[in-house]
Amino acid sequence: MSTTRKIIATKNAPAAVGPYSQGVQVGNMVYTAGQVPLVPATGKLVSDDVAAQTRQSMENVAAVLEAAGTSLANVVKTTIFVTDISQFGTVNEVYGSFFASDPPARSTVQVAALPLGAQVEIEAVAILA
Repeated sequence: MSTTRKIIATKNAPAAVGPYSQGVQVGNMVYTAGQVPLVPATGKLVSDDVAAQTRQSMENVAAVLEAAGTSLANVVKTTIFVTDISQFGTVNEVYGSFFASDPPARSTVQVAALPLGAQVEIEAVAILA
């Protein structure tokens, strides 16, 4: 197994807004940066709706994984950050639609604030298969 570090970058996910990479591959593992619900083409939040924000965040995660040569089917762990845990039901429903069977391990954490006023941020760890 290689221990070479490879930076993952794609125009199909929002550009990094700071000193970080969209994703990093080490060996057969891919680690995504937290993806907020920015539309890649505009760099703007998709909407104020938490369901739409969750969907866009997941689509951004999927785009980074695809650029690395893997997919949501190979995700082993996710972390979801939300600014309002009372929205957990909605977030959970949308998130679950991306994992029809055998979902990955997951943590969900309420935070005081997220970048650019987002309500949701999602990061993932996946294997290359």
